[in-house]
Formats: sequence, C-alpha cells, structure tokens
Amino acid sequence: MVKPKRYLWEKSPGVWYVRRKGRYYRITAAHGTEDFDRQYWAILKGNTPARMSWKALVEAFRASDRWRDLKPRTRADYDKCFDYIVTRNGDRDVSRLTPRDVVAMLDANAHRVRFGNYVAAVLSVLCEFARVDLGWLKDNPAKGVRKRKVPLERQAPHLVPDDATVKRWRAEALPLPRLIFELGVGTVQRPGDLPRFRWGDYDGESLRLVQGKTGKPLRLPVTAELREALELAAANSPQDPSAAILVGPDGAAMKYRYLAALMLAERRRLGLERAFDLHGLRFRGVQELAWAGCPDEEIEAYSGHASKAMVRHYAGEARQIMRARSAAERRG
Repeated sequence: MVKPKRYLWEKSPGVWYVRRKGRYYRITAAHGTEDFDRQYWAILKGNTPARMSWKALVEAFRASDRWRDLKPRTRADYDKCFDYIVTRNGDRDVSRLTPRDVVAMLDANAHRVRFGNYVAAVLSVLCEFARVDLGWLKDNPAKGVRKRKVPLERQAPHLVPDDATVKRWRAEALPLPRLIFELGVGTVQRPGDLPRFRWGDYDGESLRLVQGKTGKPLRLPVTAELREALELAAANSPQDPSAAILVGPDGAAMKYRYLAALMLAERRRLGLERAFDLHGLRFRGVQELAWAGCPDEEIEAYSGHASKAMVRHYAGEARQIMRARSAAERRG
C-alpha cells in the first residue's frame, strides 16, 4: 500500500504546494508524474528553490491580467525572454537582482543587441509586477538601465524594391510569390500579418484584418495588381471563407518561416536576392501612398501604424525623392 504524501496542499485544481518549516513551496510538475515526486522529495530534504524565484515570478505573471491583456505577438516575444531568464536564473531570488546584473546581461548579449535590450525591458516589466502586484520588491532595479545601441556597421536598412524590380517581379515571378508580393505592397502590412488573411476577409474590393501586433481592426481597399493576383489564386483554391489565402504545403495557413523561405528562393531564382527584403514590401507600399500625395493621416489609416513618427519614417524617403524631382523641374 502506497502511503499518501504528507505536507501537500492543493491551492487550486492542479496547483500543488509542499509545506516545510512553515513555508509553502510550489511544485511546478504535473501531479502523478515522476518529476512531481522528484520535486516533492527535494523540497522535504531542504533543496528548496527561492520562494521569490524568477521561475515563480514568471508563473505569477502568466497567471495575471497583465499577461492576458497582451497581444499574441507580444506574448510570443515575451516567451523568448522568459525562456532566457528562467533557464539562467530560474531558482534564484528576484530580490537579489541589481542594476549591475542587468548591465552584465546586456554585455553578455552584445552580439545580439536588440534581443538583449528586449530582455532588459521584460526584466523591468517583471520587476514592476513583483513590486506593485506581489510586494516582493521595494524598487525596480531594472528600471533606468541604459539600453545598448546597435553598432552602425550592423544597422542594415530594409531593402525596398525599386520600380524596375517591381515591374520584373510582376512579369516573371511564380503565382504564389507574386501573390505574397502584392499582399505586402498592396495592403501595406507587416510580413507576419500576411498569412492571417482568410478568403472570408476578401469581398472583391477590400480585405479585412486585425493586426497581430496592435490588435487594430482594418479594412484595406485592394490595388488593381492585388485584385488580379487574388482572383488568380481564388480560381485554384476552395472557396471556404475560413480558409487561409496563403497556404503551406500541408494545406494549412502558411507559417511565416515558410513564407520567408519561399520568397528568398524566388528572389534567388530571379537574381533579385539583394533587391529587396520582406519588410521592404511594406516600405514600398507606404512610399506609393506618399508618391500619390497621401497625408500622414491617410497613410496611417492604411498601414495601421501606432504613431505618425513611424509613418514619417516610412514615407520620408519617398517624399524626399518627390521634393527633389520637383526642385529639379523648377531648376530646369
């Protein structure tokens, strides 16, 4: 007969704690598994993780309304940082973090500055949650730590297709890469949002979308080139409103990695590998709107940018070209 485990407490369904010397320690493994037993006996023997550990903090954050309110895209980005933090510091006490520790983390990620900066930002969010919601900290040691700048030699700008590239792609690209191209330029959306379009979102004149990053709902009038590409795809696709417009080899909605690999392969086939990149399609779409004389407000309504500063960043080069051409005509 197996004796029941002592000092166990199920706080809520599936959430188990062990009481030892007046303190409660969370068991993270599923009840009934070998890992559960291993953690149980380790805690009873005194091998207890810090009560205010990074692992416990991440779990508490994921159970909070702060996590529930995040967009799916932001959750995915946070998850990468959580994995990094927990893998290296899972059982360490959160209260022992110092600003110097954050600086050391940034130094350790000097080869990937953007990721290091994002981890620092997520650390600050976690510490603020620990301070305000849980009462674990008196201040936020990650707040105010100076982020690193990407070295100039590694600040590769997005490659935007020029007029000759656009003309050649439309003439020579295979149907699926052509459709992806027209979706990127025509809808002016982020590459990660292109696989989100469903046939039910298309009414012959416009496409509907809820942006993955911002959660902003948009209705986007389609260009003549995009309509042509959509009609060609519709002739060879099942007319199921729930079906994705872009599908992968398995017949399901195309994954971003497959989309990126497909477009890279087509650029190589046409000798245009360095002519543009995926995000350059969004730039091209904004530039075309700027060339058409659209003000910031109209471009923002199309692109769904959260600020006019980003619109000006995207449209700035196009407007500079327009002004230079106008000046040249006056000069002539």
